[in-house]
Amino acid sequence: MATRYFTPKTFGFLQDLKKNNNRPWFTANKGRYEEDIKEPALQFIEAFEPKLAKISPHFHAGRRSFFRIYRDTRFSKDKSPYKTHAGIQFRHEACGNDVHAPGFYLHIESGHSGVGCGVWHPDSKSLLKIRESIVEEPASWKKAKGAKRFKETFELGGESLKTAPRGFDKEHPLIEDLRRKDFVCWASLSQKAVTSPDFLDDFTALCRAAAPFQRWLCDAIGVPF
Repeated sequence: MATRYFTPKTFGFLQDLKKNNNRPWFTANKGRYEEDIKEPALQFIEAFEPKLAKISPHFHAGRRSFFRIYRDTRFSKDKSPYKTHAGIQFRHEACGNDVHAPGFYLHIESGHSGVGCGVWHPDSKSLLKIRESIVEEPASWKKAKGAKRFKETFELGGESLKTAPRGFDKEHPLIEDLRRKDFVCWASLSQKAVTSPDFLDDFTALCRAAAPFQRWLCDAIGVPF
């Protein structure tokens, strides 16, 4: 029998937190957070681990996959102490706990849930390797981002430079891709999808559809897939 991990209570807590983003409210409602957000997320991660291993044995699923609810406000004008979403990232083993590593990502937020895949804000060395691979292997890059299932499901996103990166031809036919600072893709999810008893299988299918894109990025960076 399929298991329902996330429920309308998950979204209800996040909506309430958005309206009451302060420590006294959160302290009074921490039991709800544990019951409706953290525990279901950890159970989902545990259940997804063997499915992830079949997609790639080089990505981790564990307690550290779950992002803390607490915001780092040190360098932000927004001093709200808590995130109003739940995030889970399954990162590549070669990169430890680096959020900029290749990964599969689940974002749960009222009206903005989705699945992400790829490399967000890669370090300069990895970014250069990706760009050089696009130039050296344009056909394989176009195949990875143009695969039927991937293209039907995901959209490429993230930040881009306004001009060509240093050392690259501004007239290159793939200049829009070379200008990318992030190599990530995104598929939006409805609340109904996230709270479905079939969500674990549906999420697995989405990660599998993104696997060729992820494999290409791993090859470009020089880590195994």
